[in-house]
Amino acid sequence: MNKNTNPVILSCSGLALLKEESAFFKSFQPLGFIFFGRNVEDPAQLKKLCEDVRDSVGWHCPILIDQEGGRVRRMRPPHWTDYPSMKDLGDANDDAALEGVIRGIAADLNDVGIDVDCAPVLDVLFEDTHAAIGNRAFSNNPGVVGRMGRVVCETFIDCGITPVVKHMPGQGRSSLDSHYDLPVVSASLNELKNIDFKPFRDVMKSPKAAHIWGMVSHIVYTAIDDVHPASTSDKVVDVIRNVLGFNGLLVSDDLCMNALACYGLPADRVVKTLEAGMDIALYCAGHLNEMEDIAKACPPLREDSIKRYNASSLRRRPT
Repeated sequence: MNKNTNPVILSCSGLALLKEESAFFKSFQPLGFIFFGRNVEDPAQLKKLCEDVRDSVGWHCPILIDQEGGRVRRMRPPHWTDYPSMKDLGDANDDAALEGVIRGIAADLNDVGIDVDCAPVLDVLFEDTHAAIGNRAFSNNPGVVGRMGRVVCETFIDCGITPVVKHMPGQGRSSLDSHYDLPVVSASLNELKNIDFKPFRDVMKSPKAAHIWGMVSHIVYTAIDDVHPASTSDKVVDVIRNVLGFNGLLVSDDLCMNALACYGLPADRVVKTLEAGMDIALYCAGHLNEMEDIAKACPPLREDSIKRYNASSLRRRPT
């Protein structure tokens, strides 16, 4: 990375990088970028966009996307394969089939230059799990979720793709959608440890765990912090580090979600999440005026975050 790299991941407004966006990214130096449906048309266009945003910051920065399979995928037919949901694969309980799907997704990402996938979802399903998670999760069995999540992570890493496990420390108990509301989970700490945390702890046992990033939810867990959502809570971050055993790069969920409305504008939310212990704040909307405000408020990238990023780096060609 460049010496002036900042601890945020940003986005752009459309299919091609605008001149004013390029100039801003060159000046501000975000750590990387995330793409959504508005940024994706076909392989040639997407590959060019990856090249252009990297040119704007002057290095081979990480580029993220949500390409989970099922309904959450930004790269869609007819240009890309329509892979099954993780719930379908969890129901089949077939690790070989899962590995084949993940290798296919990784090949699609490598072809266009994307090197970080915001997957897998390690949330455990409950009867009242909101549809925002739904069939994105593998199972209601935490052991199955952990085992299959580890297959996803290790396969992605073998293919040169950095996986991002989500939504730490577990979003399955939420009956609300954090895009619109602030969910509150009132389970006891023992319940969380025995069920919700288990898939994350299982995945962290992988010998490749250093290469895995984690995404933190905007959910209040009253047993840990009854005031602040996880992404803005130093208490929850402490649990993620010391109970879940996650020592990798921590990224907030999208700061544009309404669950964080009480913290003010996106620039204020960036500061709050970084102060709580996130390594990187994630801003997804791609509005230049808001990104300019973020640039004015953003603190520098911490030394411990630089070390975690460097430790996660995949310095080899995809297999």
